[in-house]
Parts: sequence; structure tokens; C-alpha cells
Amino acid sequence: MSLTSRFLLGFALVASVGLFVLFSQLIRRVERQYFEAIEEPMVDVANILAEILVADAKNGVLEPQAVEQAIRAAHGRELNAQIYNRTKTQVDMQVYVTDAQGRVLFDSAGIEKPGTISNHRDVNLTLMGQYGARSSRISEYDPLSVVMYVGAPIRQNGKLIGMLSVAKPQRGVLAFVWETERWLKWSIVTTVVLMLLGIYLAARWATRPLDDLARHALAVSRGERSASPHMPGHQMKTLAKALEDMRDALEGREYVENYVQSLTHELKSPVAAILGASEILQGDVPEPKRARFLQNIRSEADRLRDLLERLLHLAALEKQKTLENRESVNLREMLDRAWDHHALIAASREVSLQRDLADELVIQGDPWLIELALSNLIQNAIDFAPKGSAIVIRYYRFDAKAVIEIEDRGPGIPDYARERVFERFYSLPRPDTGKKSTGLGLCFVKEVAQLHGGSVELSNVEGGTGAKAMLILPA
Repeated sequence: MSLTSRFLLGFALVASVGLFVLFSQLIRRVERQYFEAIEEPMVDVANILAEILVADAKNGVLEPQAVEQAIRAAHGRELNAQIYNRTKTQVDMQVYVTDAQGRVLFDSAGIEKPGTISNHRDVNLTLMGQYGARSSRISEYDPLSVVMYVGAPIRQNGKLIGMLSVAKPQRGVLAFVWETERWLKWSIVTTVVLMLLGIYLAARWATRPLDDLARHALAVSRGERSASPHMPGHQMKTLAKALEDMRDALEGREYVENYVQSLTHELKSPVAAILGASEILQGDVPEPKRARFLQNIRSEADRLRDLLERLLHLAALEKQKTLENRESVNLREMLDRAWDHHALIAASREVSLQRDLADELVIQGDPWLIELALSNLIQNAIDFAPKGSAIVIRYYRFDAKAVIEIEDRGPGIPDYARERVFERFYSLPRPDTGKKSTGLGLCFVKEVAQLHGGSVELSNVEGGTGAKAMLILPA
């Protein structure tokens, strides 16, 4: 599981539990506050109506006709009250009145018949001098049929002569509560989604340097050239520097070990040849043989010098992690210069050049490195080209890449060598002499290609004889 996924999963779990608890508490609190907001004005209305009944009472006897007429008249009114998202069209508040014994005198809702004794909680508590209130369902099967009752005592000259209860159906209130619940649910869901999106973006932003470091480490482990990524923050910069230092230390150690082993192996043959020839020359050797042995010493010395020069070039190139010099390079002009440099060698082997160079193609790169790489490929083609044959050089643009092809008519690449031709010090015997080169030319070309962000391929010519080298560089 990625670090970003861990961030998201952890946040989602914590946020889900926290928001569930918060939502539960909010819903209970919202419902309670709605009912508190309704109950408080009902207390005022009940006490105002109670005082109206006191004014109409005669000798302690309640006469609720005026209140009854007012309530019925109010119920007959047509309202058009827009209360936020709800339109109120009629008065739905009810009133019923009892005497001091709880006998019903009037019920605007018609639920309690006049003359019956009411034993409801609001009546009993109010007649006992306490605050009387209750909530009851008219239908036990309908959760919206809840009615809230608030009672108020009716006193005349300090004597309790009855009570009045105001009833308010909670259907409208519950509609407000449920609308608020829906709003809260959507708000919380939207908040969670936005928070998850925010934490995802933040996690991606925070873990992107780690991803860059991971890609860099994988590229290094595959032996690819990879520049150390730019890291934000002190800790990430320290980590990147530590990783780069470790890479340099490991590569340097492996580099030295491989070079020492390979160089020792490659030096054995020419050094042995030079020592053998010099020992023979110390004796009495005829002049023709002496000249031949001296020529062998010179030839092996030239081979050692060529090996050391190529090693120096390759070592300097392998130290570069990024391209230090970048200029405009005209491939037509560079190929002409590289061929002219090898013209005498090609002529001595009776090898000609066929150019297939269309329009001029300009790329960005290090001119010295690219020309040296092309020279290595041309020299390699000359070494394997039979006498009287031609080397074909062409270039073209393909998918934002500049492709340079150098094709010879030699024996091609054996199957066993296909995977090793770019290894350091690996070389195939030349067809005419059987001798091997330093085995550093193609390795150098590969390093140049990778340093420029390109690649090099070596394959046999399809449908014919010979090998074809393809140097692919960004155009």
C-alpha cells in the first residue's frame, strides 16, 4: 500500500468515527433546540390566554366562549406566511380548558368531550401548581402526529379556578428538523469529500519527493544515468544528499573493482607479448626476426596506449551524471568530419562510404562527445567491413528523435554476443586479422547516448549480411 493510500485510509477512518459522533450529537441537539424554541412561546401564549379567561370569569366560574370564538375564527383564516422554505397556510394551534377539578370545558381540537375528566400530565401537573407539559401522539402508527401541550393555571384573586392548555402539532416542526438533518448530512458528506480530496492532494504533495527519490534509486539500481532530483525542505535535501553520497560510494567501489579486474585481464596479453619479445631480443637474433619482434613491441605498445586513452575518455564520461556542455550540433557536418578522420583507414581497406543524408538535422548536445561516439561507430564498421564493400550512413527524424544509422556488410553479430556487445572490454575478433579491439568503443557510445537521454542499438541487417548500429538522440 502506498504512503498516499495510508494517509487517505487513516484520515478516512478517523474522520468517519469523529464525524459520526459529531453528527449524532448535532442531530439530538438540533431537535432539542427546535422543540425548546417552540415550547417557550407556547408558554407565553398559554398564560396570555389564561389571563383573558380570568377577565371573563364570574365569581370563580370560567366562561371560555370568547376564547373559543377567537380560536375558531383564527382557524378559519387563510394564511400565506413564507417561513424560510415552508409556507404556512392556516393556524394549527389548539386550546382546551378545564375547571379546577380537571373537567373539560372546551377543546378546540374536539378530542376531549366537554364534561369529561382529563387525566393528562399537563392537566394534573398544572392543577398541582407545577409546570405542566407533555408530548403525545394522536396516532401511534404516525410518527408525525406528535402534539406538544403546555399548560397554564387560571387564578382569580389567588384562587385556582382551572387551567388552559395550548397544543401545537409538531408536524411542521419535525419538517424543519428533518430538513436541517438533511442539510447537515449533505454538509458533512461534502466536507468529508473535500477533506479527503485535500488530504489526497496534500499527501501527493508531501510524498512526491519520496516518489522522485524512489524512482532515482530504482534507476541507479538498474545502472541508468539519473540526476539527483531537487528536494524541498531541509530533511528531504539531507536524505537526497545521503542517498547520492551512498550511491557515489557504492558506484565508486564497484567501478574500481570492475576496472581493476578488467584492466588486469586486458593488460596481460600485450604486456606478455612485449616481455616475450624483449627477452628474445636480448639474445643473438637475426636482423629480419629482430625487425619483426620490434614491430610486435611497437604494435603492442600502441595497443596499450590506445587502451589507456580510451579508458581515460570512458572514465571521464562515466563520472558525469548530467550533460555539462550542450550546444547545437549539425549532424551532416559532424558525420562528414568523422568520416574524413577515418578516410585513410577506410581507403587502405578499400572500403567506401555511401551517404543517405537528406535535409540538415540539428540537435542539442555535447559536440565533442557525439563526434567521438560517431567515430567509434564508424571505426567499428570499418573494422568488420570486407574489402571492396561500402558503409552506409544515414540519419532521419522519428518521433522527436534523431536516428543515426551506420551499416556495414560484414559478418554481422553472432547470437552469443548480442547481449554483451556493449559490455566494457568485450570485443569480437576482426574477420581479417582475428585480433580484438580494446572493447571500450561501444561501451563509450552507450554512455554518450545515455548521457544525452538517448540510446544505442546494434543488430544484424535484415534480409542481408552485415550489422547496423543505430544511435538515437533527442532531436
